[in-house]
Amino acid sequence: MKMMKAAVFVKPGKIELQEKPIPKVGPTDALIKVTTTTICGTDVHILKGEYHVDPGRIVGHEPVGIIHELGSAVTGYKIGQRVVVGAITPCGQCYSCLDSHQAQCGGKAIGGWRFGNTIDGCQAEYFLVPFAMANLAPVPDDLTDEQVLMCPDIMSTGFGGAENGNIKIGDTVAVFAQGPIGLCVTAGAKLKGATKIIVIDNIAKRLEVAKQLGADITIDFSKVDPIEEIMKHTYGLGVDVSVEALGLQKTFENCLRALKPGGTLSSLGVYSGKLSLPVEAFAAGLGDHKIVTTLCPGGKERMRRLMSVIQSNRVNLKPLVTHRFKLDQIEQAYELFANQRDDVIKIAITP
Repeated sequence: MKMMKAAVFVKPGKIELQEKPIPKVGPTDALIKVTTTTICGTDVHILKGEYHVDPGRIVGHEPVGIIHELGSAVTGYKIGQRVVVGAITPCGQCYSCLDSHQAQCGGKAIGGWRFGNTIDGCQAEYFLVPFAMANLAPVPDDLTDEQVLMCPDIMSTGFGGAENGNIKIGDTVAVFAQGPIGLCVTAGAKLKGATKIIVIDNIAKRLEVAKQLGADITIDFSKVDPIEEIMKHTYGLGVDVSVEALGLQKTFENCLRALKPGGTLSSLGVYSGKLSLPVEAFAAGLGDHKIVTTLCPGGKERMRRLMSVIQSNRVNLKPLVTHRFKLDQIEQAYELFANQRDDVIKIAITP
């Protein structure tokens, strides 16, 4: 049995590099040799035990790689072809997929998120892609791995938050938290036509990158009250759309408080524990507010569209890659990312 190196969830507080069997390919699968991957905030939730996965699970859901082997029923691809695979891998055939909710594949909440959750993920030398013909997106030759590394998850999620928030030309938007996903929301809001983008964080480096991606106003919440500042910049009206990109009760509440009557809260954070609505910020349920949630859109067509945005120079997400590690150093990479040291935003992992 051929073996490979992989980052494995052992127990809360412990992800380690282990030897695992290289997966066997079924008729509709593809085996991908990983060339670049990265660590997500959701992986940190898993590491901390805040999101349950089975011990022994290979983690990771943001891959770029090369097709190593194809299942007997997979057509239209060739061995050695560079591909991106989304963090969400819809089957393309179930009720949810045909009802335009591919991320909820199989009729289950979060059903489309398989890598590193219900099946082995891609922080490894190889990984198996189910429903390959619905999920393998060829990478254009003129794009590097690092240029497309954000497509599988954070770009798709961040842009999805902007899309589902129904941002319109001329809107004022507030984005709470400028981590990787929040930064992609900022870029997506700009592309959607928002003309005043207000971003909130307390890390200077992230606020600096936010400016590069389209933020008009940056607020350091450690120095000022963000709601008071937002109201100053909106003449007391509030914003058209607020986006929660962290997954905390405090930021969720602030998103509500920042909204104008009739505004939309677009929620992207992964919450744990109890989430409550402050009645006064929610206008007792009578303020015509909308709350929408988004799980990262997946599938090969979504990936193609995101790569087209990059290829046409509409957005450059390479500044988000701040650190680089080898797979052999995955435990050190997790320690850095989980503790948010050295102005880390995203880490490129190369086997």
